[in-house]
Amino acid sequence: MAKPHLPRRRLLSAGLGGLALAATPLPAFALFPTPRQTAGPFYPETLPLDHDNDLTRVEGQAATAKGEPTQVFGRVLGEDGRPLAGARVEIWQCDALGTYHHPRDSGRLDPAFQGYGQTLADESGGYRFRTIRPVAYGSRTPHIHFAVSGPGHGTLVTQMYVAGEPRNEGDFILRRISDPQARASVIVELRRDAALEPEGWVGRFELVLGRSLLDG
Repeated sequence: MAKPHLPRRRLLSAGLGGLALAATPLPAFALFPTPRQTAGPFYPETLPLDHDNDLTRVEGQAATAKGEPTQVFGRVLGEDGRPLAGARVEIWQCDALGTYHHPRDSGRLDPAFQGYGQTLADESGGYRFRTIRPVAYGSRTPHIHFAVSGPGHGTLVTQMYVAGEPRNEGDFILRRISDPQARASVIVELRRDAALEPEGWVGRFELVLGRSLLDG
């Protein structure tokens, strides 16, 4: 994957409405590393001009993305529970019409959806994205792709799934995670929270970079 650069326009704050992030104590025990998963074929060949952490708006357009607005937030942590400040977090997913914004995909596009975004974790390891609730793509259950590069670590590529989706059990990529604890770590409950997202959903996805990703 090409090394991205930070967008120039404003980013959603990782701490916006996310007091629970700072209030949650760091564990005194080793965390379960987030399992690796495939990046799939649709990581951007070139980054869109607008690639900040609000995927629901494209700079220069008045329209907002189709779909249910969803905020995904959490922390990037080492396996020992230390926050990885400055970690780069990237996401990409198909739009509400089921199309990736990629030249190798085809179908109707929602031009108001960014398709890809990135941000840097704050001093507590916190990150935040505003996007849309993921929808099914072909035979796949709804999911969001993640790539995380932490200081002193290599890149973790994984996917986030939505709790309660009927296609989860049959999804051939999710089923590759044979360990129940590992599988549960990438399935996120989306809930209503009028204070954070009045017309949509919020979900917390913790990202743990294991020792196998340590540089050197």
